[in-house]
Amino acid sequence: MSVKAEYYDIVRKPLVTEKSTMASENGAVVFEVSIGSNKPQIKEAIEALFGVKVKAVNTSITKGKKKRFRGVMGRRKDVKKAFVTLEEGNTIDVTTGL
Repeated sequence: MSVKAEYYDIVRKPLVTEKSTMASENGAVVFEVSIGSNKPQIKEAIEALFGVKVKAVNTSITKGKKKRFRGVMGRRKDVKKAFVTLEEGNTIDVTTGL
């Protein structure tokens, strides 16, 4: 199976937080994805990149905070997270590179 370069544009990086570690106990993995991607694109990219079967994809968008930097108001970028639930028997080890 060939891996398209656009898959790397959709899936940016895995997120390792306390909440994502709790989700991994239930067979879910959390990734930061591009804002414009939709659930079928995320599912296709994860299956192609990691060679696993995806059961479900849930997404959430976190709005960027307003922050002051050197006296000037700025804004952090919006972040889209994808909670990817895997089929039974499939795992992704996020501690290793792609």
